[in-house]
Amino acid sequence: MDSFIQTHEATIRLGFFLGIFALMATWEVVTPRRVRLLTRLQRWSSNLGLVVLNTVLLRLLFPAAAVGMALSVNAQGWGLLNALAWPFWAEVLLAVVVLDFAIWVQHVLFHAVPALWRLHRVHHADLDYDLTTGARFHPLEIILSMLIKFAVIAALRPPVVAVILFEVILNAMAMFNHANVSLPPGVERPLRWLVVTPDMHRVHHSIEDDETNSNFGFNLSWWDRLLGTYRAQPRAGQQGETIGSRQPG
Repeated sequence: MDSFIQTHEATIRLGFFLGIFALMATWEVVTPRRVRLLTRLQRWSSNLGLVVLNTVLLRLLFPAAAVGMALSVNAQGWGLLNALAWPFWAEVLLAVVVLDFAIWVQHVLFHAVPALWRLHRVHHADLDYDLTTGARFHPLEIILSMLIKFAVIAALRPPVVAVILFEVILNAMAMFNHANVSLPPGVERPLRWLVVTPDMHRVHHSIEDDETNSNFGFNLSWWDRLLGTYRAQPRAGQQGETIGSRQPG
């Protein structure tokens, strides 16, 4: 199974991307959470154009990407997990959690450091909020994010399967929690104790500074709760909240 996943990594990731994209896009059409300001054609052409540009750029600069780094680190015997005799499943679980925390820290830094915020503001400049917002990033931010991921992988030495699993989960959750949808309250309230829901992350895209500097998580919701950056709802409510950014770039 391990070798199969590594061999078909690109196909697996593309399959999950297309499947989750189709599911969330359909959900947005059937029961949208908020009224759109712009048409899908107006926004998707630019947001998905950035996806294509960033994907090509990463493949040119880092042909093997994070999986290649994981393969190299495992072959060299580097990293923390190399010194621990943990079961394979425990290494996979720890690696996914650590990588998720690293992405959370990175997200906080991209808000706190002015030079990094100028890059990250591209993500927040979207005046609507749907699944394509989750893929709208400046190319330089994507490159820096990959370099940070390389550093974490080198320090940890996660199983290759864990890196592939994390990449699939992160991509899927970014589309899920940026989607223009909502869950029934009886599902949403308990679910957000574990993972970031659309209503939870939508607060982060408010134009209000204190709200945009909250709910940094993309996947696990624990970090915001544990580290004091959690906010349950925007002051104006989910329907009244203004999406975008008025912080200078």
